Amino acid sequence: MTAPLIIGGGLAGAAAGIDLARSGQAPLLLERETGPHDKICGEFLSGEAVAALAGLSVDARRLGAVPITRVEINAGHRQAAAALPFPALSLSRRVLDEAMLERAAAAGVAVQRGVSVRGLADGVAQTTTGDIAAPALLLATGKHDVRGLPRPDGPDEIGFKMYFRDPALSRRLAGTVAVTFFDGGYAGLQPVEGGRLNLCLLVNGAHYRELGNWPALLARLTREPALAALADAEPLLPRPLAISRVPYGHLAGPNDDGLWRLGDQAAVIPSFCGDGMAIALESGRLAATMLAQGATAADYQRVLLTRTRRPVRLAMAALAVARHPLGRLAAMAGLSAIPGGLALLARLTRVADPHALAPA
Repeated sequence: MTAPLIIGGGLAGAAAGIDLARSGQAPLLLERETGPHDKICGEFLSGEAVAALAGLSVDARRLGAVPITRVEINAGHRQAAAALPFPALSLSRRVLDEAMLERAAAAGVAVQRGVSVRGLADGVAQTTTGDIAAPALLLATGKHDVRGLPRPDGPDEIGFKMYFRDPALSRRLAGTVAVTFFDGGYAGLQPVEGGRLNLCLLVNGAHYRELGNWPALLARLTREPALAALADAEPLLPRPLAISRVPYGHLAGPNDDGLWRLGDQAAVIPSFCGDGMAIALESGRLAATMLAQGATAADYQRVLLTRTRRPVRLAMAALAVARHPLGRLAAMAGLSAIPGGLALLARLTRVADPHALAPA
């Protein structure tokens, strides 16, 4: 095979595929899922993410995305709120990822679904349909590692996702992403298309095991004033999606294995910052641009690391403060007192230049 091979059909992989096809290279993209599917994701599209999608000829608004103009942070009965300093949207990954794959296929990417990669070695991908050799291997498997290529183990934390329907709560949260910190974790709640609400949360593993199961955890969450209305909301999935030990703060540096690491395989920013999808999109675009220019995988990883190190480290520092009850309350008091304080925090944990990761 003379074309690049992209492993993973999420935002990073599809973005890389679209731009590679535009440059005259027709990559092969392997996606393990056979059709549309939900993912554990806050589904918050920052200004950078919206701009990256527009550059890929994908209009999130036409796909049904709802506007997000406001952020609120809750801890017990305390709340701090502010307008976002950039236009943001909310759109489910089920809809967005499918639109991206359709756009990739239309651009000339050969998309193969239902194919899993079992291992990577010496420029060859061992897949469920046979070995595939390629001049460039782009690893875009998101939060899921390929066997033999693990990222550092994350902390003992479990992420959950559930959709709900509650018209009254949706009206109250119109245009709002609400982050709630509680003893043992934090949760994000925001509207998505179709009149639904997306609840994503991260909880300490020991705390969850003490509670015992999802119903008990949900009951615990609804004791938080900002989440109390979920007690009467209609759950829309048979059971929550779950994932554990996500390595937040992970940053992949240059290495000699020749792999182009995209998205969460390259940089994992704390989910409460809402910038994971922007990094995924822009890392895919950067990889495509640099590959077309003849750069090496190590060159690409060096550039990406330079541009993601600061926002990821700032986000990790903010998360460390927010996880401590006293630090959380002090930070909220300060942010409430300073005009635009929350907006400033949101901007600091973004990639500084909205277009920095996607040179023309």
